[in-house]
Amino acid sequence: MTSNSVFVTDAQMRSSLAVVRSLGSKNIEVTAGETTNFATSFFSKYCHNKVVYPSPIKNKNDFKEFLLTLVKKHNYALIIPVADDVLEPIMEIEDELSRCTRIAIPSKDIFMKCYDKYNTLKIAEKNNIPCPKTYLINEIEDVLELKNILSYPVVIKPRISSGRRGVKICMSAENLLADYVLVQKEYAYPLIQEYIPYGGELGVYTLFNFASKPRAFSVQRRIRSYPIAGGPSTLRETIKNDDSKKAMSLAFNLLHSMNWTGVAMVEFRKDLRDGSLKLMEVNPRFWGSLQLSILAGIDFPYLLYKMFTDGDVEPITDYKAGIKCRWLLPGDLLWFASTPNKLKNFKEIIRFDVPDDILSLNDFGPTLGFFSATIRFLFDKEMWKFIIR
Repeated sequence: MTSNSVFVTDAQMRSSLAVVRSLGSKNIEVTAGETTNFATSFFSKYCHNKVVYPSPIKNKNDFKEFLLTLVKKHNYALIIPVADDVLEPIMEIEDELSRCTRIAIPSKDIFMKCYDKYNTLKIAEKNNIPCPKTYLINEIEDVLELKNILSYPVVIKPRISSGRRGVKICMSAENLLADYVLVQKEYAYPLIQEYIPYGGELGVYTLFNFASKPRAFSVQRRIRSYPIAGGPSTLRETIKNDDSKKAMSLAFNLLHSMNWTGVAMVEFRKDLRDGSLKLMEVNPRFWGSLQLSILAGIDFPYLLYKMFTDGDVEPITDYKAGIKCRWLLPGDLLWFASTPNKLKNFKEIIRFDVPDDILSLNDFGPTLGFFSATIRFLFDKEMWKFIIR
């Protein structure tokens, strides 16, 4: 391996593909890793090497041992963890890995301020950042005590999850305990949170340096999502308006108060009742819509690489507004399948005048890779649970 080589995890993820394309197009040697040979990024012309590793969920100890052996053998300049599944095991061997390479995430104590949603909200409250009223549950009896004092609907939300997995909206006191127990089966002691009526959603996408100062940013608004009621965006657009300016100010304040380093996405929901912005969560890693930020002129993967290898980068204080990008496979297709008015939305799904997270004439291999992975995952019940929500 050359000294400018990078190891990127979770090669099936579209955010990983954006990282591979960004770095590989700049002659940085990219090795991508995944639990299967059928991974979208493996088919990119910018992916120089591929590694199949043990499942970080089913075989966490094997994954950790494999990764330690890998970094000791190869001279990676940087490891870029992408999805949640690899974050916990990587954190557990952070010290050992750091002796061999750099890891593109902050130290564990800082990372957990974002990764644990309750920690995030407590820090936000301390810094006067508006957020939904949230209740920490330590025992089931706590749920029973809240049952008759909450205003419904309420949101039941895991402390640690991504892509809104495990989030459930409870409509009445009569259903609270049953709904809570249902979520708790998979996520230990989830939070109960005030429901914020939907007036729109926007995210602030950032890179902070080692002094916890912003080095790059963009702001996006969500146009379509799957699931429709709330989930990853399938169509989104960069914006510049009063809301984006306010969101940036709040996000910068929050991340600086955490001493944050690296990339992060801070998500806000606009409260339909008064138009205010309420903090939803902080995503402490690369986000699914990463390709849109790159199209808008903020090449976060390359900036992150330069920051970790050179020590810092010059601030980029502007991005292009009005740029759109969508996620057709399978995001927008699933959005279309779940919409009630198929005839009205059909013209939206067949539009190909908007750039895509995966589809690219310049790098067509990942499109074939996606279909290969789809065939592979047809027989994987866990993958269907992951996709169909």
